[in-house]
Amino acid sequence: MTTDARADALVAFYEQARYRRLSPAVLQPAEPFLDLSGEDIRGRMFLVANPNGAELCLRPDLTIPVARDYLASAQAGQPADFCYLAPVFRQRRDEPYEFLQAGIESFGRTDTAAADAEILAIGLETTAAYGLAAPDIRMGDVALFSSLVDALKLGSAWKRRLVKDFTRKADLARDLTTLSPGATNGSAEYQGVLSALANSDPKAARALVTDLLSIAGISAVGGRSVGEIADRFLEQAATGAGGLPAEPRALIERFLAVTGDPDEAALQLRALASDAGLDLEAALDLFESRTGFLAARGVELARIRFSTAFGRGLDYYTGFVFELHAPVGNAGQLVAGGRYDGLLARLGHPAPIPAVGFAAWIARLERCAA
Repeated sequence: MTTDARADALVAFYEQARYRRLSPAVLQPAEPFLDLSGEDIRGRMFLVANPNGAELCLRPDLTIPVARDYLASAQAGQPADFCYLAPVFRQRRDEPYEFLQAGIESFGRTDTAAADAEILAIGLETTAAYGLAAPDIRMGDVALFSSLVDALKLGSAWKRRLVKDFTRKADLARDLTTLSPGATNGSAEYQGVLSALANSDPKAARALVTDLLSIAGISAVGGRSVGEIADRFLEQAATGAGGLPAEPRALIERFLAVTGDPDEAALQLRALASDAGLDLEAALDLFESRTGFLAARGVELARIRFSTAFGRGLDYYTGFVFELHAPVGNAGQLVAGGRYDGLLARLGHPAPIPAVGFAAWIARLERCAA
């Protein structure tokens, strides 16, 4: 796939900003994407099998391939910054299946707030390179939601479920639905099975459900693997039939209603934490520190549309997330990314590595510039 002069100049700018260019292989093992990316990408992947039966895919994005190349290098575990300009492959409605993405990935930086601000600032430079100096800035923070859930008086199963469902809005809405008297949290058809599993050993129960699904010939449903289906089933058993308790549900709903620029949102969140007696101090301090670094980089805070309910359709994000959109029209996200501190450990590294980055959709940027 050919590139135009602006895309080449964009990557040259990334390289000048100390990001080294990588070109990961087009054909990738499918398992990391199936396990880690989320339903938004998993359901649109192009899958193939090699002669040994291993499942491969055409890379649907470049974050995981860049992370895998980094982990296979001598730099693994050390600070390193990379950029790319290459095609990715997804089944998409009304758009080509093959399209160019540029982007950057930063691994190993411990100055979290400053690194987040740098990523957003370079994202804004990316849209400016195509003549869009003032895109809509949409921002969220997965870590704030995780901190809230962690501080609530809930069982571990509910906490895991809520954090996992944050990027799955329909599932999260079901979690927050008040059940009517006699209603059950899950299908009535298997309530007996759920009750039987509720107090069993979690490891043994997961193995049993996974084996039963495999025996039935089920390998995936709706983009979810057998392991994920089993985990979901066992979560329903652990969370019981009564639904989410009223008090934590009300606090979550109040939290998810917070919007505004980052300074306004911080005030609302500190008020919520104070009213509810919740310790969100560490997450809010990081949030406000990031805001300060953004201001220092010249980002106009009043232009940022922050929402606590904002997330992206990728399961590996753990903190700051953002999208840049054209202020008019419906071109879709032009630049999008965020922090994913847990991904590299889930790809096999023995310890978590701080990581943050973004991808830019070149064809969409070109259309906005036309």
